[in-house]
Amino acid sequence: MKHMAHKLIGQTALAATIGLMAPAVLAEAGEHEQSNRHTFSFALWGDMPYITPGITDTQTPKIAPLVADINAAKVAFTVFDGDIKSGSSLCTNDVYATAANTFNSFKAPMVYVLGDNEWTDCHRTNNGGYNNLERLTYIRQTMFASPYSFGHRPFVLEHQGPLAGLYVENTRWKYGDVVFVGLNVPGSNNNLVKPGECLSAKSVRTQVDCDADTAEYVARDAANIQFLKDTFQKARAERSVGVMVIIQADPGFDLPETETLNERALPGYEGYTAFLNTLASETAAFAGQVVLVHGDTHFFKIDKPLFDQAHLLPNFTRVETFGSPNVHWVKVSVDPHSRNVFTFEPMIVPGN
Repeated sequence: MKHMAHKLIGQTALAATIGLMAPAVLAEAGEHEQSNRHTFSFALWGDMPYITPGITDTQTPKIAPLVADINAAKVAFTVFDGDIKSGSSLCTNDVYATAANTFNSFKAPMVYVLGDNEWTDCHRTNNGGYNNLERLTYIRQTMFASPYSFGHRPFVLEHQGPLAGLYVENTRWKYGDVVFVGLNVPGSNNNLVKPGECLSAKSVRTQVDCDADTAEYVARDAANIQFLKDTFQKARAERSVGVMVIIQADPGFDLPETETLNERALPGYEGYTAFLNTLASETAAFAGQVVLVHGDTHFFKIDKPLFDQAHLLPNFTRVETFGSPNVHWVKVSVDPHSRNVFTFEPMIVPGN
């Protein structure tokens, strides 16, 4: 099986490249701009660049203008909500190094949240036939070997797990009067492999691999839920006006797009049920505003999809960011004195 036993070659050098230099730390772990009740703005982007093997790359040249546009906006920080590459391209080590270099080209802190294309889909033959869990370990040991975010002026993040270790990619920080949390909740059903879905001519996975993936899902889902609960507890204790949760996966929100078809009941979304149930219950018990940010399906949208028209969670908002081939970003402004706290502005990069 091709690449099934990849060693973590060159990860020490990569870690040094992407975050072990001494940065200008802004504050102690997870706490930034402690003067509450002030306004600020930040940027969201993800699912880019997508490069199809054998086809001219038209997207990579658009990344530099996007970075320049965000830098010119002088935002407080930036968050990338997953998918540093397409789902049909190789999961080679250089892909992660290239993404890290891009992330470090931002002037302000840049926080990375994992997507499915950089680990859960790497078992596909057109991805190089890797082992999913080996790729996740590689990402943890290279891109999360430092307590800092990416960027010219990184800040310290609070990590759920030890540096370079299990669940290190789950991060939390507070800025102003809002608590932010980034969680490893990727597409492809959150790495849950249902019976009968394992073996394929387009994949190198064995049943043993799939069983390991499902076991990984069960453990990580529990860790994600615990970190999410802890985040809301922190926000309530500190009387924060808002919580923002950033993941990569579109968990299958249905309404109002298709009233006669419930996406949540379709195969391929079971991996998000426990997470969404927790998010809904924590939101209902929180006095402030809650925003779930995700990418995955590449259509910019803002709506209130929980639960349905007759059972609206009024303080919950979903934001889906732009994605390939639309290389743009979303500007979020925070005003703790505003009724909705968060406002969202699609930023179309000129020329892209």
